[in-house]
Order: sequence, then structure tokens, then C-alpha cells
Amino acid sequence: MKAYRLLIVGLFMLVTPAIAQQAKVTTFTLDNGMEAVVIEDHRAPVVTHMVWYRVGSADEAPGKSGIAHFLEHLMFVGTDDIPEGEFSRIIESLGGNDNAFTSHDYTAYFQRISTEHLELMMTMEADRMHDLILNEEAVRTERDVVLAERTQRTDSDPGSLFSEQRAAALYMNHRYGIPVIGWRHEIEQLNLTDALEFYHRYYAPNNAILVVAGDVDPADIEALAIKHYGELEPSDGITSRVRPTEPPHLAPRRLEFHDERVSNPYIIRSYLAPERNTGAQSQSAALTVLAELLGGSGLTSVLGKALQLEDPIAVSSGAFYSATSLDPDSFGVYVVPAIGVSLQDAEAKMDKVLTQFLIDGPDPAQMERIKAQIRASEIYALDNQNGLARRYGAALSIGLSVEDIGNWPNEINAVTADDVLAAAKDVLVLDNSVTGWLMKEIAE
Repeated sequence: MKAYRLLIVGLFMLVTPAIAQQAKVTTFTLDNGMEAVVIEDHRAPVVTHMVWYRVGSADEAPGKSGIAHFLEHLMFVGTDDIPEGEFSRIIESLGGNDNAFTSHDYTAYFQRISTEHLELMMTMEADRMHDLILNEEAVRTERDVVLAERTQRTDSDPGSLFSEQRAAALYMNHRYGIPVIGWRHEIEQLNLTDALEFYHRYYAPNNAILVVAGDVDPADIEALAIKHYGELEPSDGITSRVRPTEPPHLAPRRLEFHDERVSNPYIIRSYLAPERNTGAQSQSAALTVLAELLGGSGLTSVLGKALQLEDPIAVSSGAFYSATSLDPDSFGVYVVPAIGVSLQDAEAKMDKVLTQFLIDGPDPAQMERIKAQIRASEIYALDNQNGLARRYGAALSIGLSVEDIGNWPNEINAVTADDVLAAAKDVLVLDNSVTGWLMKEIAE
């Protein structure tokens, strides 16, 4: 086994008085390829134990949309050692809690529990990594649960349906255009063979990252990881994550979605935007600052000041960019018009504000305030053990390194007004966008 490394990840908030906090992070890799990150937090005798798999909905085979999320459900069915339905009950009986989630790029499982029960969590998680027991009845039952979830969370919500349609329009070839939960007609066809094939290929130590955050000693965690995960066999089905890529976008796309259940119409535009890459985070940092400048606050952001205060035609506005995707993601802006303001007028005024920003660039004083806020949020994040574990797990799952995570505040601090303006001009291109109107009635 490779020797583990200790990294002191420093996060600095440049305000007065100066505050400096550190996350003590240790990494190691097991012989079977499983990576591990230990984040020490000795303030309370609790621990967050997570296992992340480098597979999400964008890795699914054509026609099998939803299989990654479906298997997430099936992972709670049971093994030879843990009867069906007992996994979460055992954790709850010990005073802990657990859950799982699937994204386009990863699937993760976690437990938060007192430190004394950590070894049991490793025992249970390692058990279902290699010994999941599935049958036709369990598959039928969980498939119905997933379909009910889609009905409740997506099909019953106009905003969610609208979001699905916009993603499908933005990505002409990449699988980010397919919903994580899957299309209903394909979920209905998922079967036991699909689930087992997906499980045996992707659920293996050489496709997994162990993240442990809490009141623990790294040497103890390494010993436990060797004991419980170290004997698991790697999968020979793990290859480079090569996905379909987007062709050049040659024209802007528009989408109108009408639904009688809509109470607050709004306009939203998504642009294709570059992802955050290991060792090359500067453009993502600039886009992160740009999102805050354009729409981080209804009172002080560019869109908020222009559309909610100076010319109050909107009740809400904003911008967003996540910087947590494996492949090119999106940058978005939106406006919720005030009563009596049409979506057409709202879009025209939004475009006027964006055009002026591309001419003027950011206000230097506003930029420094935004950067200080982002740095402060990095400090505050250290107080959330679960959030910190998720930050490392998500970043490592998309190919970033521990060093990248530690350097992120420095990347934010280094962003200049010229960087932000260059990023805006590179990304805010209509040919690479989808503009959507969500409304109740058909526009005349």
C-alpha cells in the first residue's frame, strides 16, 4: 500500500481582523485502487463516513436512463449479512442517520454517527459494495418507488419539467441533457439484468473514494480501511470516462413551457460554460465571481440593482454557476418579473443589463466585496462536517485533487476585473444558450 500523505489545507479570509483556519487532511490509496481522504475534526465525538463512486447518470448506456439512480435505491435492499430493509434501521438504532444521492457525475452514500460505530459503518458499506443481493421482486418494488418519486418531484412540478426541457435543449449530444432520475419510459423498462450489470461494473474499490470526516485519527482510519475495503476485488470494467461531446452550437435556442399550475412566470437563460479542471481553475474562479456579481444579491448585484431597485420590473433575479462538473456545465441568469411586466419586457431589460456589463465590466469595489464574501463562505464551510466531506468527495469524483480544493480560495483571491470580463465575454454568447419562458398562458 502507498504511504499516506498529510496535507494542511489552509483557507484564509482576508478581512480585519485577519482570520486563518485550517482543515487537516490526510490521503492514502489502497492496493486495490480505492482512494481515501481523512478530514480531522475533533470538536465532537461524531464522524461522517462517505463512499463516492465515480459514476453518475451521464455514464449510463443509451436507453438506460435512470439506472444510476435506480441502483442507488437498490443498494439499500440487503446482502447475505444484512437482511432486506435493515441497513438504515441499524444505523438509526445507533443514533445515526444515513442517505445517498446521485448526480450526473457521481453517486455517494453516507452515514453520520458517533465515532465508536465507525468500524461498523465500514463493515456494512464494504459488504454492500461486493455482496448486494437482488431479485426480481426487489427490482419491481424499487422501480415503482422511483417512478413514484419522478411523479412527485418532477411530473407534478412545472418548474422541474421546465428544467428538464431546457437541459435537453442546451445539450444536443452530451448526456447532461438527460435527467438524473431518467426519462419515465426508460425507467419503466429497467430490469434485474440492467441493475446487476451496472453494479458489477461500477461498484468496486478502484472506482470508489472513501471520505471520513470527524473525530478520528488518520492512522486508525487507514488500518480500518485496509481491514474492511482492502480485500475487495477491483473491477476490470473501469475505463476512462469518455462521453459524447457537444458539437459547435451555431444558433441560440428558445423554449416556451406552458402549464396551468404555474403561479410565478419567469425567464431563465443557460449558457454552455467550461468546467473546473485540476491545475487549471482560474476560469472557473472567474465565473464563480461573475455569478455573484451578476446575481448574488437582490440588493447589490448587477441584475438586482438594475431590475429590482433602479427600475423595479422584477421581484427576483439571479445568476448561477456550480464549478462541480466533470464536463462543460452551464452558467445561468434568470428574472422573475413583477406583476404586470411581460416576459418579453423582462428579457429585453435583462439583455440590456448584460450588454452594458460586457461594455463596462465589473465595479472594482463590488468585486472586492464579492471576493471577500466567497472567501468567508470557505471559512464558514469548515464548521460543517458533512458539508466539508461532501466538498472533498464531489471534487475528487470529478477529477480534482486535494491540492485543487486547498488552492480554490487563492484562485478566487487572484481573480481580477479583466478576468471576470474575459470570462463573461467567453461564456455569455447567445449561440451557446437556451432561453426559456415558463408561463401559465400562451403568450400572444
